[in-house]
Amino acid sequence: MATLLLVRHGRTTANASGVLAGRTPGVVLDDRGVEQVEAAGGRIAAVPIVRLVTSPQERCRQTATAVGTAQKAAGHTTHRARTERALAECDYGDWQGQAIKELLKEPLWRTVQQHPSAVTFPGGESMVAMQHRAVSAVRRLDAAVTEEHGPDAVWVAVSHGDIIKAVLADALGMHLDLFQRINVDPASISVIRYAPDRPYVLATNTHAGDLSWLASSPGKSGAGRASDAVVGGGAGPA
Repeated sequence: MATLLLVRHGRTTANASGVLAGRTPGVVLDDRGVEQVEAAGGRIAAVPIVRLVTSPQERCRQTATAVGTAQKAAGHTTHRARTERALAECDYGDWQGQAIKELLKEPLWRTVQQHPSAVTFPGGESMVAMQHRAVSAVRRLDAAVTEEHGPDAVWVAVSHGDIIKAVLADALGMHLDLFQRINVDPASISVIRYAPDRPYVLATNTHAGDLSWLASSPGKSGAGRASDAVVGGGAGPA
């Protein structure tokens, strides 16, 4: 069971101006976003990664580059970021490029908040389809990483807020209608370990802190099997 680090792209010009960027070309990190992804890359550099995948949007590719640069600076083997189209931003259709303050007035906005599983964006995709393609991709990639590099491998996927929230909701066993309870900030790092019996969500929406503990072997948790949850909570990573 490899360990997945889900990294949201840093703050963008669209985030700062209150616009729903979606898949609009040319949306890049602003100065604050560049600082954020450099810090995130530095945190991840505490552990070598075996694979780096990214959404095709520019802001995610910039973020992935920062992660790869930090890996190289730390002396780890570097990996060219692979584009994974299934991790692309949600297709917001006619909502794309509009100001959030205007979208707040749309009747569909309330449905997005309360019943996202019922939402199909006008001219775009449904939120159910968004979650399905993202979760399927993450689980497929995680299985491939585990098979190739073993259960202690760590890999990174760079994507978007709603995509990462949808993946976390699945890992937590939450219905999509509850995924708005999860917060995923720019350049935050969330951690999932997919075990044979269930996924383990090890961290969500983190902004700071040492990540070297991710190099600890999951088989040393004190459980009867590496995939078991320890009754009482266990001793934690080595």
